[in-house]
Amino acid sequence: MRRGARAAVDLVYPPSCAACSAATDQPHALCPACWSSVPWIERPYCERLGTPFAVDLGEGLLSPGAISAPPAFERARAVARYDGLGRELVHKLKYGDRMDLAPMMGRWMARAGRDVLAEADLVVPTPLHRGRLWRRRMNQAAALASVVARASDRELALDCLERRRPTRSQVGLTRNERAENLQGAFACTPAGALRLRGRRVLLVDDVMTTGSTANVASRALLRGGAAAVDVLTFASVCRPA
Repeated sequence: MRRGARAAVDLVYPPSCAACSAATDQPHALCPACWSSVPWIERPYCERLGTPFAVDLGEGLLSPGAISAPPAFERARAVARYDGLGRELVHKLKYGDRMDLAPMMGRWMARAGRDVLAEADLVVPTPLHRGRLWRRRMNQAAALASVVARASDRELALDCLERRRPTRSQVGLTRNERAENLQGAFACTPAGALRLRGRRVLLVDDVMTTGSTANVASRALLRGGAAAVDVLTFASVCRPA
C-alpha cells in the first residue's frame, strides 16, 4: 500500500532535483549535474578542524590553525565547502523554508561524520534563541540533528543546550567580534546537565564559518559535564591550509 501511494504521488508530483528542479528518479535527491557540482569535502583534511589539504601528506596531520589556536571541540567534520551549491543548499534550508531538504542533507552529514558519530553518545543541535525561533518558525540545526541521530542510531538531545540571550547576526563580523557577540550566549539546562555528565557529545549545526559559535557552545557543554565535544555541520568555510 505504501509503494502504491508513493507511486501515485510521484505520478502527480514527479520527483525533481532539490537544487535545479530537473527530473530525478527519486525525491529529495540531486540530478547528476548538480551532484557533480557540490564542493564535497574529502580526505585528506585536518583531523581537528576537518579543513581539506591540497596535498596528501599522510594521516593524522593538523592544519596550522588547529595548532596555533586549538578549538574547544576535539574534531569537526562537514559535508561540503560553504561555496557554490553547498552555500545554496544551506540558504534554501535556512532562509527559504525548504525543510524538505533536511532529510537529504542530514543523511549526507551522517556519512561525512561516520568517525565522530561512532564515538558519540548524544547528538545535540545548536539552539536558537526563542525570539529568533519564533520569527523563523524552525531551527534548521535541530532538523538536521534529528536526521543525523536517526540515521546513526544515536540519542538525540534537544533540551541539553539553550541560547540564553539573543545575539546579532554573525555575518560581516571579525573573529574577535564574533567571539564577543557570543560571550555567555549558551548554557546547559539543568535537565541537560544530567544527560550530559561523562558523555561524548556531537554538536550539530548547518554551517561553520570561523568556528566561534561551535567553540562557545562546546565550552558550555563541557562546563555542563560533557566528557568531550565533536562538531558536525553540513558546510564549512574552508580557508587555505
